[in-house]
Amino acid sequence: MKRIITILMLAVCTITLSAQDNKADKQWLKQGLWRNGFNGAKPHKSLNATEFHTQYTKNRQQWETLFQWLRDTDLQAIPKGKHPIPNSTLTASVEDSQNQPLAKRNTESHKKKIDFQLVVRGTEGFALLDHASSTVSVPYDEKKDVMRYTYDPAKTNFFDVKAGQFVIFFPCDWHIAKVETKKKDQNIRVIVVKMDYIE
Repeated sequence: MKRIITILMLAVCTITLSAQDNKADKQWLKQGLWRNGFNGAKPHKSLNATEFHTQYTKNRQQWETLFQWLRDTDLQAIPKGKHPIPNSTLTASVEDSQNQPLAKRNTESHKKKIDFQLVVRGTEGFALLDHASSTVSVPYDEKKDVMRYTYDPAKTNFFDVKAGQFVIFFPCDWHIAKVETKKKDQNIRVIVVKMDYIE
């Protein structure tokens, strides 16, 4: 059963990833109309512009609300913890935490939600798993909306996201967050918002 789920997810993700280099979507991202006046951070180069454009178009009001909240909020001063975003079902998790050694970090992907993560302070380490060499280790938990994987670190894409950048992980982005970097200081402040994924 695990193998069937993995094969089906790979098929869907292959179609999605094949469209990632769409020039029109990259141009849309660059134009920045999606910002809704928010200029406090820019997308990390790992962002899938095509998937972002698609999801933004399908759920524009929710994305506009997110970026308006980011625009109108002092992200340095807001207390850590969960903050409901007005006029929406969204909640912003303000996390003051630390990166950890890779062995202590969990893999994850989601079916119902999109992980929006903005680094406010420090540098956060991330990883994107290689689909071909990764397999499901913990089946999908519908209540928690999470699936876990075994993976090959040698085939994993590790990257750092600095303060003033954000990443967005879609269902096809099997990922690891808060991975220890080569920086001396591993302390970070991150804003995490779970956005609705629209089929």
